[in-house]
Amino acid sequence: MLKLKGVYTAIVTPFRQGKPDLAALKRIVRFQLDGGVAGLVPCGSTGEAATLAPEEYLAVIKTVVAAAKGKVPVIPGVGTNSTEKSVEMVRKVSALGVDGLLAIVPYYNKPTQEGMTAHFSQLARATRLPVILYNIPGRTGVNMLPATALGLRAKFSNIAGIKEASGSLDQVSELLAGADGDFAVLSGDDSLTLPMMAAGARGVISVAANVAPAQTVRMCELFMRGDVAGAAALHRMLFPLVKALFCETNPIPVKYAASLLGLCSPEPRLPLLPLSAARRAPLKAAMIKAGILD
Repeated sequence: MLKLKGVYTAIVTPFRQGKPDLAALKRIVRFQLDGGVAGLVPCGSTGEAATLAPEEYLAVIKTVVAAAKGKVPVIPGVGTNSTEKSVEMVRKVSALGVDGLLAIVPYYNKPTQEGMTAHFSQLARATRLPVILYNIPGRTGVNMLPATALGLRAKFSNIAGIKEASGSLDQVSELLAGADGDFAVLSGDDSLTLPMMAAGARGVISVAANVAPAQTVRMCELFMRGDVAGAAALHRMLFPLVKALFCETNPIPVKYAASLLGLCSPEPRLPLLPLSAARRAPLKAAMIKAGILD
């Protein structure tokens, strides 16, 4: 079973002139490996998976798996707002040499807790790979309650953890209080990574690590070694950058930041637009202050 711990980067999907830039994607993977991350999460919200054509989606995952060369786990996003489509994605992606799957709560439909249980039960049955639940009410319009996540874990041993992005430390604490020792709670909010780890979370699926992998890894490692003061100092250093990376809808700002590092074009895919001119200088300043840009 996949041991989930540390920093997993929710990597962007680079585009050039409207098409996935697979050469830039390989460059991004190398940058992440050099930064020491624990794993890669392509085709999530940050990867603009909802806008990828089926053949593009599979090409991105295949490229990441090949570029990672088995050095770190690759855990692609597979969720949609259709259970049938999600199950199909689970089956296709499970055959691509990936190490796990990240599955978002169905969006727009706003399922009940019972509907979520039925949805994820079908996904868990469709694969032997570890499945990470992804709770992000700000994107989906509905919150997966801790009892629902823990109930799914009790039924399916391959439901290995949850990316928790409700923004509620109370909810995180409730999850951790009821979780068994092999169920991993990971932060889905960069600004809450350290507070969540203090409560017992094991790491983060991170947006900020797209541009600050080594620093994010260092913060988590310091905390896990017991250097709380050192981790807190890094948290404070990174916090203005994290806030700047969410000045507009993710992944608009982080793609602009990645472009400043020479990793890829700043281009998102419609309906997202490039970062507005007024926000560019403050984001660049935050990167300089964080020590990731000269």
